[in-house]
Amino acid sequence: MTIRPITEEELHGFVDQTLDVRRKEEVAAYLDAHPDVAMRVAAYSRQRNLLKAGYAPIADEPIPPQLNLARIVERQRRPSWTPWWAAAAAAVLLLCTGGVAGWLLRGAGPSTEGIAALAVEANASYAVYAPDHVRPVEIKASDRAELIAWMTERLGRAVTIPDLSAAGFRLMGGRIVATTHGPAAMFMYDDDHGTRLVMLTRRMAVDKSVQMAPQANGDLNGYTWADKGLGYSLVGPTPSERLHPLANEARKQLASAI
Repeated sequence: MTIRPITEEELHGFVDQTLDVRRKEEVAAYLDAHPDVAMRVAAYSRQRNLLKAGYAPIADEPIPPQLNLARIVERQRRPSWTPWWAAAAAAVLLLCTGGVAGWLLRGAGPSTEGIAALAVEANASYAVYAPDHVRPVEIKASDRAELIAWMTERLGRAVTIPDLSAAGFRLMGGRIVATTHGPAAMFMYDDDHGTRLVMLTRRMAVDKSVQMAPQANGDLNGYTWADKGLGYSLVGPTPSERLHPLANEARKQLASAI
């Protein structure tokens, strides 16, 4: 019996465990026979776990009543006969209370922006690209000038690539990656012993200048900071005591170049 081709959507379904049992077995067999695709799917799985861990504090919060689908449908089914002046007054009241609520809730709950979000994005980028032994970067270090020009154009800010060779990490190259906060430049380094580091940088709408802060996620350690509207996050499976001096060196080079 011929098995129909495995689609990209089904690969993601395999990671999300949404396939039926038979199709899941077929995809598993396909991955066993195609180690390059299996490596990519494993990266998808790590990215999913990192994102899940990053947003775990708010994932289990109840849905606000105003966003409850049943209530929204019920309100839409009710006949509307409110006088125009009452509707206008309600709109003004809603705007006022919404503004007050936004002010009162400032800083409440985990940030989905700023360096906290940048750290999650850097971890996700590492999970996807660092294990890739076929094409971990889009433009290689040998085309450094082209890489810098591309990143500068996409970010709309001059981009500098830190030199970590004195610490034993050579630049492999980089690429542009998508985040929920716009494009980010990703650089990748390697110590020629299989250890890779990823640095992610993007423009910051908040936390435009923030001191360096450490983070850890499973086997990954990292340091994240922001300076003059650009955020940076250096992550890798390197002990924190070794990664910290590297992050400090990168920060010094970037600060002198801005």
